[in-house]
Amino acid sequence: MDERDNKKLDHKKLGKELDLFTFSELVGPGLPLWTPKGTIVRQELDRFVWELRSRYDYQHVTIPHLTKRNLYEASGHWQKFAEDLFKVKSRDEREYALKPMNCPHHTQIFARRPHSYREMPQRYAETTMVYRDEQSGELNGLTRVLSITQDDSHVFCRTGQIKEEFLKIWDIIDTFYKTFGFTDLKVRLSFHDPKTPEKYLGTSEVWKQAEDALRTIAQERGADSFEAPGEAALYGPKLDFLATDSLGRQHQVATIQLDMNLPERFDLVCVNEKGDRERIVMIHSAIMGSIERFTAVLLEHTAGILPIWLSPIQARVLPVSEKHLAYAQAVATTLRAAHIRADADEANESLGKKIRASKTEKIPYLLVVGDAEIETKTVSVDSRDHGKLDISSLEAFIARTNEEIRLRK
Repeated sequence: MDERDNKKLDHKKLGKELDLFTFSELVGPGLPLWTPKGTIVRQELDRFVWELRSRYDYQHVTIPHLTKRNLYEASGHWQKFAEDLFKVKSRDEREYALKPMNCPHHTQIFARRPHSYREMPQRYAETTMVYRDEQSGELNGLTRVLSITQDDSHVFCRTGQIKEEFLKIWDIIDTFYKTFGFTDLKVRLSFHDPKTPEKYLGTSEVWKQAEDALRTIAQERGADSFEAPGEAALYGPKLDFLATDSLGRQHQVATIQLDMNLPERFDLVCVNEKGDRERIVMIHSAIMGSIERFTAVLLEHTAGILPIWLSPIQARVLPVSEKHLAYAQAVATTLRAAHIRADADEANESLGKKIRASKTEKIPYLLVVGDAEIETKTVSVDSRDHGKLDISSLEAFIARTNEEIRLRK
């Protein structure tokens, strides 16, 4: 692929063409602003992840974007992550930080009351922004930003439940990525570097226990995996999933982390069968990694041709001339009532120009209406993916399209 093709497939160019996101000098670099169309894409992606998680009894939680420094001192982030924190001082000189991750907050939801072993695991999920003070020269489109939207989850479980919970999350990851054509995910076992123990929380014994557990899970799953010392998170080893896109490039996408350190630091326990306090573990996971980065990968992987369920506009009605506009508007209204994202092109332009403009926006279906369609109460269907289709009744088009959306084709 030559330089010109790469530029055509750059997610920043595609995002502008599809009117998904923008940047403002007044707001600042690394802080994307999502348009109405881009927000639909974000919401649909998040809805899909939640649909997959809800099968395994995850519960939604909500936390503030701010915390006292005390929380991050207790977690260890203030000492080891300080340069990446956006710090805020209140009027009375109390020190706060914008959250760079959600896990310390989530520990406090778990710690609000005692938990019996019968209640374990507790599975919390939240899609929310976190903020990291990246250097301005490293910012790039959606792939490196200051405001990162994580589809984050934390499972609080017993040691004997680790494998089962990891495999459930792994199933979610496989289903999600196969939907977009990423079928051969590689797994990086991101372990700590024993030569630089000062970069991590916890003892070498705890790290060995956690890394041995991940190594066993990957082997039993039969994963295409490799080990990478030095790539672990501050508080635990990870399974990082690597996807290869249609251009042959590899991207880190989902991640699952095993954490035996934060439960220790926050004294998180359940009451076991004997009535004793039993130390639990945490499993961190993000299916998309971040919505920003995944959107960039997906746009370039698909050349901006999003599947119909994800397309901001799923059908556009094109009147042949001004006299057909009222019917076009009525068709669009009917489609929206049937939960299909549709509009009517009301521009005073030729039909050819309307078709060209709509194809630039990569809209899945164009419905042309003229005298014949008004008389028979039908629409002429032009499919982005399959070319011209038969003239269709509106009812048949709605049924077929809703089924396509439901199946996420």
